[in-house]
Amino acid sequence: QVDFNAGMVRLEPGTTKNDEGRTFPFSIFPALKALLERQRDRTDALQQATGQIIPWVFHRNGRPIKDYRKAWRKACDAAGIPGRIPHDFRRTAVRNLERAGVPRSVAMKLTGHLTESVYRRYAIASEGDLAEGVAKLAAHQEAQAKAQADRTLVPFPSDKARTKQSKS
Repeated sequence: QVDFNAGMVRLEPGTTKNDEGRTFPFSIFPALKALLERQRDRTDALQQATGQIIPWVFHRNGRPIKDYRKAWRKACDAAGIPGRIPHDFRRTAVRNLERAGVPRSVAMKLTGHLTESVYRRYAIASEGDLAEGVAKLAAHQEAQAKAQADRTLVPFPSDKARTKQSKS
């Protein structure tokens, strides 16, 4: 359900794979907010044109969408990415949340993962991610080496030198 007043997408308990409900605050995600508002405007226009009441944000000519798979395949083919499945978005969401630095506990709540082990199956690191990790490690190592080189070492006087200083 899309609650425009609260700025939330709500998945009610019993409607998800694990039967747990969850919320996604879309009002602070500008691109998602704009997409949902555009769709709401289209729905409002259709309601005015036909006089029907449409309780869904996403629908097919005012009727609930029963099966989207054929339309999904056509859209993927047209976009030049055949063979994609809607579930791929879950993996993309996990990767984007990880890259954005969202704490894992929050990311798991947003994506509906109940266990760390299942979540990790979706947190796939690409070769680009690995290269970025190594680049960060190299930058850190270089900064540490520079900090070490910039230190001024003051030799600790030997016992013999201290004895001479104390006699003077």
